[in-house]
Formats: sequence, C-alpha cells, structure tokens
Amino acid sequence: MGVMKEALGKLPDGSEVWAYHLKNTHGVEAVILNYGGVIRNLFVPDRDGKPVDVALGYDGYEGYTGASCFLGAAIGPAANRVAKAQYVIDGVTYHLPVNENDNNLHTDDKLGFHRRVWAVTEEAENRITLRTEDADGAIGFPGNRVFTITYTVTEDNALELRYHGTSDRRTYMNITNHSYFHLAGEAAGYIGDHVAQFMASKYTPVRADSVPTGEIADVSGTALDFTTAKPMGRDIEADEEQLHLVSGYDHNFCIDGADGTLRTFAVVSHPATGIVMTCATDLPAFQFYSGNFLKTEGTKGGRSYKRREGFCLETQVPPNSINEPAFPDCIYGPEKDYDSVTQYRFSVQ
Repeated sequence: MGVMKEALGKLPDGSEVWAYHLKNTHGVEAVILNYGGVIRNLFVPDRDGKPVDVALGYDGYEGYTGASCFLGAAIGPAANRVAKAQYVIDGVTYHLPVNENDNNLHTDDKLGFHRRVWAVTEEAENRITLRTEDADGAIGFPGNRVFTITYTVTEDNALELRYHGTSDRRTYMNITNHSYFHLAGEAAGYIGDHVAQFMASKYTPVRADSVPTGEIADVSGTALDFTTAKPMGRDIEADEEQLHLVSGYDHNFCIDGADGTLRTFAVVSHPATGIVMTCATDLPAFQFYSGNFLKTEGTKGGRSYKRREGFCLETQVPPNSINEPAFPDCIYGPEKDYDSVTQYRFSVQ
C-alpha cells in the first residue's frame, strides 16, 4: 500500500503543500508536511490505547509559513547558534544572516529548511523521503549541496529521522528537527510534570546571548542535572545564573559515551497518560528547550500555545561547534557525507 496524503493548498509561487500520513500496525501515526519538513502530528497510544497527538503544531500549513517558533520543522543547514554569524573553513571566512542579537540562529528565516517546499523522492505506507538542494555560496555556505530527510514510523513504535547531506566542497552542516512535544497531548498546557532522565553528565554553559562559552561543564550540583529522573518543573525556577540567562532550560547537553553509534540519550514520561518517549541518536549532543519563549496563536483547533507548554529535544552537534575547536567536528564535504539518525520511540507504563 502507498502512503495516504492530503492536499493542503498552494503557496503564492504555485508550490503545492501536502501532508503525508505515515503509520505502523500498532496505532502510531506521524503526519509530515513537504513544507518545512514539518512533523505536524504524532499520534501514539496512551496506557488505555487512546491515540494522543504529542506534537505541537497547526491544522493547516499557513501557520508554518509565518510562525517564528519553528513548530515541528526541519532546521538547517546550520541548526542552533553561530557566534557573530560567521565561521572559517580552510582560511576563508563565511558570513551567515545576522538574525538573533549579533549571531545566527537556525540559518535563515526565509531560506532555511523550515521555509522550503521539499521534493518528495520516496513514499511508502510508513516512510517518506524529502529532498532539497543548495548552490555553492547559498546563504553563506560553500559547496553545491544535496540534503535528504527520511521519516519512518517503525514497527517498534518509533518515529525515525534519518538525515543525509552531500557537498562538493568542505562545508558546515548541523541539521535537526524542532518539534515541541507534550506527552499528555499537544493542548495539555504546562510541561512541568513530565518526568525526564538524560544520559548526559555534561553540558555547554551559555553566555547572555545563548551562545555557548566554549566550556564543557558537569551538570552535577546544578539544576541541569537530569542524570536521575525528575520532573521537568522541579528545578526550572532555581536561582542559578544559567537558568536566568535563558529564562529556563535552553541548553546543549553532551551525550555520555557518544561514539557515532545509536545511543539512548533521554527518557521522558507523563504520569497522566503513561506515555514514555525514549530518545536515541548517533549524534554527540542535544538541545533541551523548555519552551521559555513559546507563544503562538491559531494552532490546532484554533487554540494558542503559551510559555512552557511544549519541550524540545533537538539532536545536533553543540551550538557554534564550527567556531569552537574543543567541540565535535561539523565539517563535511566530498570525502565525508553528513549522515545521522534520531529516533523517538514510544511505549506506555
């Protein structure tokens, strides 16, 4: 059987926006848009077998074309922050758009992955592959580049995202997805009662502009210590400088033992639904964002999302790695493709 899809409308340039419904045989369903690579819906069964949409988003596509919170979207070619919106490869300085303070955030608000209509190159009942291209120099990146993202709903109840990128020149790539989750349902409100455990004993402290300082620090003794499971809201208002700087959690965590193989890095559950999300990646780090500045209107059912009503777990190399020699490598090119996988697996307790 092929994938079920629905036409959502056309953009001013005539591009068609479609929603693709990916399903397995156990009641897990992801709805993916070819606009922005968006994960619009993610339905998973709760402990009573009732489907719960755990992904924040909009009903149609129009909200994604104007929103600023990146709900559900693919982010790239450079996710997160780049200090001073510039970097150097092989002695050449490249400049990105300055779009947050003096820095770059998530590449570009008009030309980034989250603003594109992607080509669909493969579709099946449980899988879809999206493709986009960039010419040498586009948005401030060297190399003619091709990117694909394959979304798969697996039979063991995971949504898998597989990213691939090629370039004919050495270039910078750091790709992620910016889904906001709520395991009691996307309209359930404050995230504080989610219980989270991170397999991350270190993190990268940030400056006032949210860019990492370059230090890799221990979480022990801080509000950022999730090495033992605890509610997300327990320490979120702690009197600590790192929380004050970003109004809560918006930090990059370094995954313990990261070696390029698939590793579990977080387990999050919700007591009301019993839904458990087990997260795994072969990347070295992830950004935990507690939705401190989340504010949207006209979302699913005409509702609005407010501060801390969704959380993100964005797999990546640490922000500004391109400018920090001590951070993991993020340069790819003719001899090294970008290839990574992230999984969000669901169960109940």
